[in-house]
Amino acid sequence: MTETIINLETVNPIEFFGVNNGKLDILKKKFPLLKILSRGTQIKLSGAPEQIEGAKEKIDLILAYLERNGHMSANYFEQILGGDEERVVDNFMDRNPNDVLVFGPNGKTVRARTANQKRMVEACDKNDILFAIGPAGTGKTYTAVALAVRALKNKLVKKIILTRPAVEAGESLGFLPGDLKEKIDPYLRPLYDALDDMIPADKLGYYMSTRTIEIAPLAYMRGRTLDNAFIILDEAQNTNDLQIKMFLTRIGPNAKAIITGDPTQIDLPKNQQSGLFKATRILKNIDGISHIELDEEDVVRHRLVKSIIKAYNKDDVNETERKKTL
Repeated sequence: MTETIINLETVNPIEFFGVNNGKLDILKKKFPLLKILSRGTQIKLSGAPEQIEGAKEKIDLILAYLERNGHMSANYFEQILGGDEERVVDNFMDRNPNDVLVFGPNGKTVRARTANQKRMVEACDKNDILFAIGPAGTGKTYTAVALAVRALKNKLVKKIILTRPAVEAGESLGFLPGDLKEKIDPYLRPLYDALDDMIPADKLGYYMSTRTIEIAPLAYMRGRTLDNAFIILDEAQNTNDLQIKMFLTRIGPNAKAIITGDPTQIDLPKNQQSGLFKATRILKNIDGISHIELDEEDVVRHRLVKSIIKAYNKDDVNETERKKTL
């Protein structure tokens, strides 16, 4: 058995250990064969040399991140401990300040954090229409909103328009109290949440009041020409053919559009087909339109989301195989 002591003097120890040693507990669960002790601004590792080396590599990554950013959420902490070295360095080390899409409130930096999110950024820069397709938690909507906010701040567009179909995900909002806006807002809440991360509250309020940023249900887009704008259609899997065609034909001069969707979460009535499938198929080879597919490796929510998606995908495959044998 060998021992190694790692100094934490270059970072805030509370940020490393977590409140009530919450992050330290995560580290201990990741390396159960090691004896891990905290002593002030030091951490002591005892155990087999190969186990110590593996833990030290992860700890060095965490310390490098904290030295650069000052803060790390418990979720990030878990993701760094669980990722392979190449992906962790690529996703979390923030090596190039030019990768930042938006500087949000309180110094928060918003950037593409996975390989496919970075492909989204590159594709958006080179094309006027982008389809970003993938499961929940892959950051497709968040990245799209960040690209829109960046374009507005850089004066590349005059307004941002965020829209999604008001389709119920198994629940009914029709009997909720309030006016039309108050009934519709629950559908649009994820878009508000993303904007809150990227724009100070007072400035966001000003943008909303002047309609520089507009959030509205898809039905409100009919008959409009959207020029000098960055437009996002979110949850596009819940559009039919006519709706997605209507949206795509609203795009005017000097406009960009991103269409996001998750084909595994369609909330349309059983007798309706999603228009997203047809749109991605027939628009595949048009110059100026790009298609990016994200997968479970791009999940940036809680570490368990990736496992949940994999489990459902595996069950879908098994169910398909069972149906073939009937």
